[in-house]
Amino acid sequence: MQQPRTLLDNFFLVIKGLCMGAANKVPGVSGGIVAFVAGFYEEFIYSLQKLNSKAVKLLFNGRFKSFFRYINAKFLGLLIFGMLVSYFSVSRILDYFLDHNELFVWATFFGMVIGSIYYIGKDFSPWNQRTIPAAIIGLAVGVSISFLNPARENDNLLFIFFCGIISVSGMTLPGLSGSFILILLGNYVLLLVDSVNALYDTFSEVFSGDFSFVNNRERIQILKILGVFTLGSVTGLVTFSHLLSYVLKHFKATTTAVLLGFITGSLGVLWPWKRTIFKLDEAGNPLLDSNGDKIILNYTRHFPNMAEVETWWAILFILMGILVLLILDWYGNNRKKNEQVRAAR
Repeated sequence: MQQPRTLLDNFFLVIKGLCMGAANKVPGVSGGIVAFVAGFYEEFIYSLQKLNSKAVKLLFNGRFKSFFRYINAKFLGLLIFGMLVSYFSVSRILDYFLDHNELFVWATFFGMVIGSIYYIGKDFSPWNQRTIPAAIIGLAVGVSISFLNPARENDNLLFIFFCGIISVSGMTLPGLSGSFILILLGNYVLLLVDSVNALYDTFSEVFSGDFSFVNNRERIQILKILGVFTLGSVTGLVTFSHLLSYVLKHFKATTTAVLLGFITGSLGVLWPWKRTIFKLDEAGNPLLDSNGDKIILNYTRHFPNMAEVETWWAILFILMGILVLLILDWYGNNRKKNEQVRAAR
């Protein structure tokens, strides 16, 4: 039985939610990797799995206390709170540094992923005829995804539903960035820019008493796309959590090996030294989203120039990223020791 969390544990859980929210913000970075490295990945997946028909029955029968206990509501609530706070704070700061010091941001995340590979791999002992091929498969898939070229935009509703399922993968699968996958599928702009803009415009018009959008066929189509995308996202969240819960329960070593290989392969996405390719209009000017930010189309990677001072600063940030993971490792070990002491009393 898990020991009750202390006030400090709850505080750190909110911090982890902040980190997950910030990680999900960057195309190529996965919020799931934060959960995996910070030691609450399994609890996160099992808690999401509890969002099922039994939870709905408990809620509609008015058994709220049982409902909150069943879905591990305090844990999920603190995480989600951290993610929401991140959206209005840490994510904004991250946006600023991506605009002004993009290389150092990528370098920090690159270092954190290297640190996470060490963190996950150091205690992983059952390397055998099952786990080694599993890790190689995960590595191959991760590398392949890193270097795929984006597809063309596709507004077929069945494909949009599939995109919705994929979009939540960054929360549930360490090393897989949902936003980066949407870039590869060609629908990043349609689903995370155009659809969000359309929803924002619609709400603005409704609050001002203007309902003329109902006669705007293009707007209605985009809102329909957003609705299907949202439905796919919910479906993906429930499906992935149940699937991952099952494989973690029955094939934990093999699953961990696949994820370890996959995270290693994802380093190609996070390679700091790259040039961002933005979407351009017919005149060759960068297109902007609703926040006034340039819309990312893809990246081209290159090797660093070791003669530049900036390169050595980037290497320092990589080391800082690794250090963050070592601190998390220290905290996790400390927490386990404290739990063992409390359990022994």
